[in-house]
Amino acid sequence: MVVTLEEAKTFLRLDGNEEDVVVTCLLMTAEKLCRDILRVDDVAVFRDSEETLKTAILYALAYMFENREAADHHALVLTLLFGIKEDKF
Repeated sequence: MVVTLEEAKTFLRLDGNEEDVVVTCLLMTAEKLCRDILRVDDVAVFRDSEETLKTAILYALAYMFENREAADHHALVLTLLFGIKEDKF
């Protein structure tokens, strides 16, 4: 994974391990979402843009974590699409 569980928990400002399972699941989903937007199976091809990719994954993770009950996934995808894919067109 591009973002570790510890990096994710730091970004979300979580202490302890009560939410580790939820964060791990959302983290995997966020990375998959970014891979799907970029249309790649392996994010390793974006080594020169790794910090941008990490930021996109953390953004998606935070959005899904904070909006677990009422997330607007269409808006999230559009935000990520123009945030991480624009320079690849």
